[in-house]
Amino acid sequence: MLPSFLGSSFLVLSVLVFVAFLLLTEGMYTVWRSHRGPEAVKLKTRLHALSATHDHSAETGLLRQRMLSELPPMQRLLESMPRMRALDRVILQSGLNWTVSTLLLACIGFFLVAWFIVSSPLHQPLLMGAAAGVVVGALPLLYLKYRRTQRLRKFERQLPEALDLITRALRSGHAFSAALKMAGEEMAEPIASELATVHDEVNFGVSLEQALTHLSERVPLTDLRYFVVAVLLQRESGGNLTEILTNLSQLIRERLKLLGKVRVLSSEGRLSAWILAIMPFFLAGVMNLVNPDFMRPLWTDPIGHSIIKWTLGMMLVGILIMRKIVKIRY
Repeated sequence: MLPSFLGSSFLVLSVLVFVAFLLLTEGMYTVWRSHRGPEAVKLKTRLHALSATHDHSAETGLLRQRMLSELPPMQRLLESMPRMRALDRVILQSGLNWTVSTLLLACIGFFLVAWFIVSSPLHQPLLMGAAAGVVVGALPLLYLKYRRTQRLRKFERQLPEALDLITRALRSGHAFSAALKMAGEEMAEPIASELATVHDEVNFGVSLEQALTHLSERVPLTDLRYFVVAVLLQRESGGNLTEILTNLSQLIRERLKLLGKVRVLSSEGRLSAWILAIMPFFLAGVMNLVNPDFMRPLWTDPIGHSIIKWTLGMMLVGILIMRKIVKIRY
């Protein structure tokens, strides 16, 4: 009788522990979703984007300002420095959840670490360490530029589809602001949050002209400026907006096709530039593995150090020249 009772109690206790663990997991997931989930992140991004404007009118003054730092003293210091708002706008355009203080502290940290490693363990002059620190300290800025470029390119690829969606909504009888809201709900990021931000600004009391101008400031794309100018001119002088947006969508698609052909035709030159830039480092590594005695004077002899410095300098100049050759402006 006693073993049966103990077995039943253990079974009930196991079930209660399982249910408690399940409820705890569900509660933790609910808390995480409310703060870090996709909807919460999207809402936070839209609220941050609402403040990305140079306009200081009474309506837009109601929108919250992005913080340059989480610390009040750092916030006041960055507010007093020039170009910090411009840097914050670049961070906003990249889609990264960074602040200006985070970016600057990362650059300073990378600079100090590289300077210390080159100057102390590698026993190089302080000037050489400072040069290496500048190069390494620029890595966060280069990553920021890369993410901004990728986000703007994705936005540019999404723009024709968004214009088609807005055109279909207008032909169905919806207002232009409602069409923007529908496009913001149906499209994927990053264009969804930007169009939804325009709709939110209009609901805050900002005029449509100001909201579209803010959009062109947040997303500095030529094709988007064509869209903004077309809408504003149509509102002032009249005309068939659906036909204008349809023609603009076709024009952007043809332009993207042309840019794709240009990239294909210039791919051989870019590949050659990459090979010429990487090959010296690859060959030096292979030769150092195969015949280390042959390469040792470069690392131990002062003349070898000078050869490395001048070689790296000339390679940098050559890389910049090759980049200038293969980069086609359009």
